[in-house]
Amino acid sequence: MNTPATTRILLADDHALVRRGVRLILDSEPDLTVVAEADDGAQAVAAARTEQIDLAILDIAMPRTTGLQAARELARLQPDLRILMLTMYDNEQYFFEALKVGASGYVLKSVADRDLVEACRAAMRGEPFVYPGVVTTLIRDYLDRAREGGPLPARAITDREEEVLKLVAEGHTSKEIAQLLVISAKTVERHRANLLQKLGLKDRLELTRYAIRAGLIEP
Repeated sequence: MNTPATTRILLADDHALVRRGVRLILDSEPDLTVVAEADDGAQAVAAARTEQIDLAILDIAMPRTTGLQAARELARLQPDLRILMLTMYDNEQYFFEALKVGASGYVLKSVADRDLVEACRAAMRGEPFVYPGVVTTLIRDYLDRAREGGPLPARAITDREEEVLKLVAEGHTSKEIAQLLVISAKTVERHRANLLQKLGLKDRLELTRYAIRAGLIEP
């Protein structure tokens, strides 16, 4: 039986082996327990509606709905929920997006055995967790932007356009996207045209490359 001090965790990752490994790390700690698992962002949001959880650990790049998209939705549904992002990639764009959606920390899968437990406890204390390598990234990013005289770039596309972009990059047709998002195929085409114009891209291939760079899908 869980003690009141036990942190109840939702773990979302589309790779079962990764989930198993992460769960072993977490369940071996007396104050942490995984009570729900999901293999995409949509399932994670659904699980959060039915399970009582304190902390969500979300892989950034998952099918259907990314961890970042799920984090935005979870933050709206449960403002007190703590969120950690899990990723393979040491990428400042992912890091800044994770902060924007309200995540408390950003943990690299390659060092999860070293950092994840500490990140969970920091999140539950209300403290941000920053892995050591990101400090160098942040300083480099700040210096680059200072030299260029520019601020952090504004988010170029809307949440709905991001959903469409991700599904296009995953190879779905306009008809399939329309069914998945419960909108018309004509609306999907309009979003696709807006994406091409806003991002200065020519075709589906370039949209897919952009989606990979933006962390919406894994290469």
